[in-house]
Amino acid sequence: MTSAQPAPIAEPADSEPSANTFQVDLRGLVDLLSHHLYSSPRVYVRELLQNAVDAVTARHALDPEAEIGIRLSAAGNRVTIEDSGIGLTAAEAHSLLATIGRSSKRGGAHGLETTRQEFLGQFGIGLLACFVVARQIRVVTRSARDPLAAPVEWLATDDGSYTVRDLPADARTEPGTTVVLEARPGAEEWLVPAKVEQLARDYGSLLPYDITFHEGSDGGSGEGSDGGSGEGSAPRPITDRPAVWDRAFPTPAARRVALAGHCAQLFGFTPLDSIDLDLPVAGVRGVAYVLPEPTSPAHRSGHRVHLKGMLLTDKADNLLPDWAFFVRAVLDTDTLRPTASRENLYDDETLAAVREALGARIRTWLAELAASEPERLAAFLSVHHLGVKSLARHDPELLGLMLPWLPFETSDGSMSLEEFAAAHTDIHFTRTVEEFRQIAPIAAAHGLGVINAGYTYDADLLALLPTVRPELKVTELDAGAVTERLDPLPTSAELALAPFLATARTRLEPQSCDVVLRAFQPVAVPALYLDDRQARQERDRTAALDSADSLWSGILGALRGSAPRARLVLNHNNPLIRRIAALPDAALTATAVESLYGQALLMSQRPLRPGDTTLLNRAFLGLLEWATHPADTREDEK
Repeated sequence: MTSAQPAPIAEPADSEPSANTFQVDLRGLVDLLSHHLYSSPRVYVRELLQNAVDAVTARHALDPEAEIGIRLSAAGNRVTIEDSGIGLTAAEAHSLLATIGRSSKRGGAHGLETTRQEFLGQFGIGLLACFVVARQIRVVTRSARDPLAAPVEWLATDDGSYTVRDLPADARTEPGTTVVLEARPGAEEWLVPAKVEQLARDYGSLLPYDITFHEGSDGGSGEGSDGGSGEGSAPRPITDRPAVWDRAFPTPAARRVALAGHCAQLFGFTPLDSIDLDLPVAGVRGVAYVLPEPTSPAHRSGHRVHLKGMLLTDKADNLLPDWAFFVRAVLDTDTLRPTASRENLYDDETLAAVREALGARIRTWLAELAASEPERLAAFLSVHHLGVKSLARHDPELLGLMLPWLPFETSDGSMSLEEFAAAHTDIHFTRTVEEFRQIAPIAAAHGLGVINAGYTYDADLLALLPTVRPELKVTELDAGAVTERLDPLPTSAELALAPFLATARTRLEPQSCDVVLRAFQPVAVPALYLDDRQARQERDRTAALDSADSLWSGILGALRGSAPRARLVLNHNNPLIRRIAALPDAALTATAVESLYGQALLMSQRPLRPGDTTLLNRAFLGLLEWATHPADTREDEK
């Protein structure tokens, strides 16, 4: 039996394949742009400004002496933008205005190869993106490269059709282009004059050419109109150049005031300080504003990025290193790449290098403050020490520089590591805030140096401390270190209390907890529960052993170690402890010891295991039982 073979595809003997072009459904394209590529219809203003600026850039390259400018107006559900740019011929209007992916800035379509890097637009979407708000787009244009060419009208509607025709010579006497948008139903709010002006100012305030806004001007869509002849209000400037960080000021204080005002207007807060972000090699200029209040390290700030003067995004979260969460930045660049939607930065090697360089600039600013302006540094660290700690984890040199400034919570109070290390060469730390708060008063009373490493980044920095201060010894606090610092009882007293200790140890044996007697301050603390990582690991191993099958029981049993157990340290200076130790009733003594264990465990704020919960309930009920029985009943029960 043979397997069947697929039949070959027959090819006509004398046929040539026919060439076809893809067809684009404009309505589908508009839906794609508005719902998937662009985050908001507001980007249509950017597209209008972008095309106008690129046209003016090309005109300036062709004729540096030409008078150039851009005029934007809005009235009656219509937006008009007029530029004195390079203009288009009829053939270029056919080729460039209605072809997806073809840009006049690619391949020298303007006839100006040397100016390619100066253009804003790159992706060939162009005016068609304006259909997100427009039902009709009318373009009247005249070419500056061909003085004999007639003005051209390109008229397109949102059903996908367009026409191109020559206009009389007087329809537009000067080179340039006028674009008129008429609102599509439901999009009228985006063409309201106040909205158009606000968007134009937001996107275009740093563009390199003069742009003015005229409210109430008639855009003009009739025969022979060039779109700029209507009456309206006095023109208002859109551009505001140079950028505030590039302006000259009489004093550094005056500059700081101007930058603070700019931040308040842009971001809505008065900055604690400002940091210049100047990377000439990377084509980046701007400023980072320090937030006036603490913020979470997990919070990713949205930074404002302008590309050749045009606002690209106000939500760039990949511009600065993650540790720089305490600033909001605004900058202009001519080297970073935009995404296709032109609403964020393309995360490539160039952006990674710029991000690292900007982080280095912020680090340099911190070093300069430490060296010359300690008051400003102290004010900054009082709010944003978390950000500096995050940076210092990866930069031992900066850690050494910041040692006199970074605050830590210690058993001697809040202070810098420099101050704490001057008093303690042996430094202990706790990994949780709860453990620190339980031990801190006792450690302070007995000269034990303990730092609270339960806060973000502190444990990492303490681990790095010996690399910048080799004479220091940093270890995690363990039960043995604390117990050794507490005063032991005289031998005679220890022997006299041996029966009490035996009862207490027997009672707490199921909890894997040892009991010791010490004399320590403060007197008000009757008992102290001490634990360390090894003891916790041993308890976890024991719990796993109890619930494991025979195979795992053997394996876990073989891993049994001699790790120290948790300790309940009873304070012999406390009157309650002495009274409990003198009780003649062994059962009541055992119940009292369980109560002391539960109270110390609760004070440490550690999670309770099922066995601990059972012990607490038993001790509580036992004490209630004892307290509510008459003395003669208790004697009879004996």
